[in-house]
Amino acid sequence: MIPALLLLAQVADPVSAAIAAMTPEQKAAQLQSTAPADAAAGLPAYDWWGEGLHGLARNGVATVFPQAIGLAATWDVDLMERVGTVVSTEARAKFNAQAPSANRRIYEGLTIWSPNINIFRDPRWGRGQETYGEDPYLTGKLGVAFIHGLQGPDAAHPRVIATPKHLAVHSGPEAGRDGFDVDPSPRDLEATYLPAFRRAITEGKAQSLMCAYNSLHGVPACAAGWLMNDRLRRDWGFTGFTVSDCDAVSNIHSFHHYRLDAAGAAAAAVKGGTDLNCGTAYAALPQALAQGLVSQGEVDTALARALRARQALGIAFGAKSPWSRIKPTEVGTPAHHAAALEAARKSIVLLQNTGDRLPLKPGARIAVIGADADDLGVLQGNYHGTAAAPVTPLQGIRTRFGAANVAYAQGSILAEGAAVVVPETALRSNGKPGLAGTYAATGTSVTRQDGRIDLDITRRAPAAGLPVTGYVARWTGEFVPPGPGRYRLILDQAQCWKDCSTHDTARLVLGGRTLHDGALPKGRVELTIDSDGTAQPIDLTLDHRSEDESFRLLWIPPAEPLLAQAVAAAKAADVAVVVAGLSPDLEGEALSVQVPGFVGGDRTDIALPLPQQRLLDALKATGTPIVLVLSSGSAVAVDPASADAILANWYAGEAGGTALAEVLAGITNPAGRLPVTLYRHTGDLPAFVDYGMKERTYRYFTGTPLWGFGHGLSYTRFAYDAPRGATSVAAGSDLTVETAVTNAGTRDGDEVVQAYLVPPAPAGRPGFTDPVLQRQLVAFRRVAVKRGQTQRVAFTLDPRAMSIVERDGRRHVAPGAYRLYVGGGQPGDGAGQWFDFTVTGSDTEVAK
Repeated sequence: MIPALLLLAQVADPVSAAIAAMTPEQKAAQLQSTAPADAAAGLPAYDWWGEGLHGLARNGVATVFPQAIGLAATWDVDLMERVGTVVSTEARAKFNAQAPSANRRIYEGLTIWSPNINIFRDPRWGRGQETYGEDPYLTGKLGVAFIHGLQGPDAAHPRVIATPKHLAVHSGPEAGRDGFDVDPSPRDLEATYLPAFRRAITEGKAQSLMCAYNSLHGVPACAAGWLMNDRLRRDWGFTGFTVSDCDAVSNIHSFHHYRLDAAGAAAAAVKGGTDLNCGTAYAALPQALAQGLVSQGEVDTALARALRARQALGIAFGAKSPWSRIKPTEVGTPAHHAAALEAARKSIVLLQNTGDRLPLKPGARIAVIGADADDLGVLQGNYHGTAAAPVTPLQGIRTRFGAANVAYAQGSILAEGAAVVVPETALRSNGKPGLAGTYAATGTSVTRQDGRIDLDITRRAPAAGLPVTGYVARWTGEFVPPGPGRYRLILDQAQCWKDCSTHDTARLVLGGRTLHDGALPKGRVELTIDSDGTAQPIDLTLDHRSEDESFRLLWIPPAEPLLAQAVAAAKAADVAVVVAGLSPDLEGEALSVQVPGFVGGDRTDIALPLPQQRLLDALKATGTPIVLVLSSGSAVAVDPASADAILANWYAGEAGGTALAEVLAGITNPAGRLPVTLYRHTGDLPAFVDYGMKERTYRYFTGTPLWGFGHGLSYTRFAYDAPRGATSVAAGSDLTVETAVTNAGTRDGDEVVQAYLVPPAPAGRPGFTDPVLQRQLVAFRRVAVKRGQTQRVAFTLDPRAMSIVERDGRRHVAPGAYRLYVGGGQPGDGAGQWFDFTVTGSDTEVAK
């Protein structure tokens, strides 16, 4: 009878049965991110690593939305959920193109390692572009919406599984990230670094979570049981599986020296609450078991959590998924592109508009200037998919205003020593800008004019009828330097790094001289030429036989000829639209770049880099009005006097150029809001390595920024009625406050209604290093209001919104006098009204 009961249990629970039949080595293999096929368990090979930060990433053509920081600038919760839905739909569409039993390579699965909900506490962090900004409440609300969109409405059958990351207290520096220790105060931990993660679990119901590289008070995050077991599972009720950041488990012994070897590190991670290992460190689990460092039950628990996720997705153990009905064609659809365009429109922040310089008048002669104006990478940001039909700012402005009315000049490089894409103005073929390109494979070829050599070929063919790999691309024409001097030409390629047997080769012939012919070591070859300024024949060939992901022709030209072109273009125009800022080549994850202002993907100076400052100075001297468009993933300090109008455009996604042109023309009324503070100087910031929140973000900064968190102008204006609500509320109860917003201007527009709470000061005198809270965002809503119309907006504040955090990390609602500001920005920034109320009764604890 007992064996029959066991057999029945195994049939009812195939996950438990599979685990029971596995050897320790098989279990260890399934707990690593690149899990091999296990025929006995009926498991195909599955790589758990998938990305979907702002579009399905690294798996070929997909809809590319604005980078996450740009999505945050929309302040639009409903839009964020729709973005998540598009990402997960496209992930399923690609997954469904193969049989459920097919082996899945890296980036082909349904476990999406997004969103990044770390707090962007310092603008120098290169990965801050991946986040939703500096505020825990905004980050949490947007993260919840995105998770809902990813996973869908049915928790038992998720469309994909979302993985908020990186728990916890992780935001640079990139250099040293594998082993650095953070010592947050109990208050900062509870008030700043954990709330978004708590919300992602308790409200978002995320079914996975990623732990961070760093340690907390000497304990690596992925081995911190107080965090991964107690706080995450016990306090927040998390029931899903956890995964380490890539190689974070190996770092436990190799960088943190918290354990002496891989077996000790693997055991510490499993016991600490990390189920799945991105990397190979869990290959040492059999050794750890043999040494008694971890129990079989602990390993089995971790494996059960991971395998039940595959079962819930309907991709293992005979399980089915309702999402298998999604067709493989549901990628890059017109509806998805429309969502990307909507997101790009809503992300644009009008920072300044002196003299109502914007919108531009019809028929204006426009000089588009700047290296960021025509660069694919600046559209796509990092962790991106491959856009099918990306529109750069230059292309969008030409389409909207007419090519005959638009001139282009690159003007400068982005930063000293940092190469940029060779612009169309330096290439010519058949009397047209750019080069003649021929793409040829066996039995087929495609010819076209390429304005620049700037290709994203990640798992996609360069043109219809061509294979994804196994073709030769050749570009011919003339190299037309802007003047005499020394030029550095760079052949640049993002190379495949996993499961790659070969890499591409390239050949460059200039002026009849072969400068390079062969491999691209580490994806980059730099060549130097001295030019007298005359045009020379150019012949560039790429033999694409691998899964390498991009190919670009970059340069570092002499500064003066490039600047002279820009000045001439500005003088001949009615307005100069300068697209300036940064790029994913300068800010990002663990980059190798080291030039003035940038190191390792982080920034050492938040100012606009010097070459672009010189460009703006020269353009200002022409007297031509300037519209400055900032493309970046972080705050860039600029002189407001350097331009008449200033826009924050972020890394705007596949439709970024179209959206920008619509705002410039007045077709779209901008209504984005800053999700970060734009500081005046690097000196306004504490040390980058200091994770204390004193003088960081709008919540604790006591200085005067260039533009504050929540700032954003419009082409219309809004007025607010005095907020209404109960003026007294018992501690532990909700409070509802309502206001009326009137569009008092001449255009329809969106308004982002924001509510900031000023609670009573915490008990006791603040310590020397304690941050002093200025105000806290507690509610927001983006609303569309037609001109002359009024819309009522109500917010309900729960006890958590009204709570304060003491030095010991205790969160509670204290009786006393509170002030609530409701308006289009922070107090003093735009229209708004104060509302005063009192909390009565006794001090009330709020759960962590």
